[in-house]
This record gives sequence, C-alpha cells and structure tokens, in this order.
Amino acid sequence: MSQSDNSSSPGIRIAGVSKVYSGTSRPAVDDVSLDIADGEFITLLGPSGSGKTTMLSMLAGFVSVSGGKIEIDGRDVSRQKPHKRNLGVVFQQYALFPHMTVTKNIAFPLQQRRMSKAQIAAKVGEALKLVHLEEYADRLPSQLSGGQQQRVALARAVVYHPRALLMDEPLGALDRKLRDELQREIARMHRELGMTFIFVTHDQHEALTLSDRIAVFNEGRVEQVGTPSELYERPETLFVAQFLGESTCFRGTVDVSAGVLRCGGFTPRAPRLDARLDGSDGVAVIRPERLELHTDAAAVPAGHNQVRGTVTEIVYVGNHHQVGLRFPDGTSGSAMRLAGRSLPAVPGEEVTVSWDPEHQSIVADPADEPTSGRAAEPLGAPAGT
Repeated sequence: MSQSDNSSSPGIRIAGVSKVYSGTSRPAVDDVSLDIADGEFITLLGPSGSGKTTMLSMLAGFVSVSGGKIEIDGRDVSRQKPHKRNLGVVFQQYALFPHMTVTKNIAFPLQQRRMSKAQIAAKVGEALKLVHLEEYADRLPSQLSGGQQQRVALARAVVYHPRALLMDEPLGALDRKLRDELQREIARMHRELGMTFIFVTHDQHEALTLSDRIAVFNEGRVEQVGTPSELYERPETLFVAQFLGESTCFRGTVDVSAGVLRCGGFTPRAPRLDARLDGSDGVAVIRPERLELHTDAAAVPAGHNQVRGTVTEIVYVGNHHQVGLRFPDGTSGSAMRLAGRSLPAVPGEEVTVSWDPEHQSIVADPADEPTSGRAAEPLGAPAGT
C-alpha cells in the first residue's frame, strides 16, 4: 500500500484495520492504514465491493473492527459506540423523519443532546443558512426535491459541530445536474466549516473535483493515496491508472539501464524508471489529452515517443472529440482533441501518435490485469453501486 506524506498531524488515524465478516474467508477490508489531517477533505474511492463503505462504517462505529485500531485525536475509539465518537454521518438515502418539518429534522440531534431551546433555535438557524434552505424551514421532506432533502441531511449531520463528517455515496441517488450542484455545495460547506470531511464514492469525477486527497481502494486494500493530480498524472499501479480515468497502455519489458520500455515493435523512452522493475513486465500509461496525432511524422516534436496507429472512431462529446486508436500490437487507446481544433484523420486512416515521455507513467504489469488498452470505465462514468 502506498500513502502520500501528510505534513499535518493526523486527527484521525486508521492503523492496520481489517474486517472479516462472519461466514467469509476473504477480508472486506485488509490491513488498511491511513492518516487523516484536521480539516482535510479525503475521499475513499473504489469500485463496488472494494471495501470503502465498510471502512467508513468502521470509522462511524456501525461495523466492528476485526483487527487494528482507529484513533481520533490520539484516543482509541475502535470499540466505542457510534454516538460517543462525535461524528456526523450522511448516507445516500436521506433518512429524514417524514412527519417532521425541515426545522425539526435538523433540531433532532440537538434535542438528543439536551440543548436549550435558545441554543437549538440559534444552531438550526445557522445550519439552514449554511445549506441555503431558510425559506423551506417549515416544509415536510415530501415537499422538497431530492437535492433539497440531501441538503437537510447535510445540515442535520453538521448542526452539532461533529469532529468530522462522514459521507457514504451521498449524491448517488441524484441525477447528474443535481450531483454537480451538490458537489459545489459540499465543497463550499467544507471551506466554510473547516471540518474534516471523509467521503465515499465510486465516481472518479466526483473524487477528483472534491478532494484534497484520494485513497483508492481495491479488493479491501488501499492501492495508492495522493492528491487528485498525483493519482491522475502519476499512478503507481495499473489498477489506479485504469480506474481513475482513461488511458492508453503499452505493454513491454522494462530496461532501466537503457531507460526504455521494450514493446516489441517499438521502444518508447521512459525516464524515471523504478529500478525494482528492471527486467520485469511493465506498462506505459498515457492519458488521452497527452497524445498528439500527426499526419506527417516529421511534425513530431524532438524527444517525443512515437508509434503508428489507426483511427478507429471519432466521438464528439461537447468540448472535445474522443479519437479511438488501434496500434499494430493490438493495443487500443484514445486521444483527446479539443473542440475547435481540426481532426487530422478519419476512421480507417493511419496517423503518427506521439507523446512527451515526461507525461507517461511506467507501472508493473500484474498477470491478472485485463489486457485491453482502454480503461474499464471512462472518467466520470457511473459505476455499479
């Protein structure tokens, strides 16, 4: 497991945490360690069944820990009841009380804490203002849109100023337009509150948009932790590269002394090779926006890697064209061409494809990874829940 350095002292520490459910042999969460700094927005990202929701549930105290420990401000809370951890939680399903108004829903956790009526009124007013629902205070949940109901759930979760806010796929039930709107609202709330936010999603676009850091989960383990740009530009594993966006992946043998990846028909230059990969199978990962297409090979910039490819399709997606490519070794991939730029070829034509070797990543090629050169799911595409 890889974890980026985090200079701030951790407010929440996950140390070697595992979870094995009764009747199963494979851990749902397998020896996960992660430090979360005060005020950080961190996202647990991964496909269905990767362990991210189980990890969040153990943080919240809804699921017991099989091994390891969870600390909040240096205090071991691994065996503590959920209500003693002082954490706010928001789920995909809003879980609002249908017979209570917006005001009463938000006030409920304050009443449970036996606050005075004056304190409750003041805090509910602040929460309503935070989520821009002041004029909806007396409405019932059935009189609100899905986005408004989720705002009420967010207000209820932060009204008592918890130590951190945990969110499990909170936008999963909303359509894309509402999701985008609520993403902006959640980002604004994080800035205004300065609270630690821990967010679970399978949506890559959501993770990249919202997060200070992302922890990518796969089969119960954390594959890599880093900022959105670190994970996207410098993935450390093939899984991270293919899950967090689309890539063209050329397979070959790593030659550290020569600084290249030997890919049969061509040998791309590969600076910054990990010496541990020398002589092993490796994959050159290049993002679509980094690939350039040329009808004249003489136009390739000096120092760029290049290979011939055939255009298989051109798809218009609004602000850019996605150009499908097929290479002589059978690898498939794609390049991005911004709208307004002329397209160098049509499907069926050959082009020279080039890229700056500084903008590729070389990762190990595990035997059980898929052989397709394209990502399992394009960036931002909905995944299974």
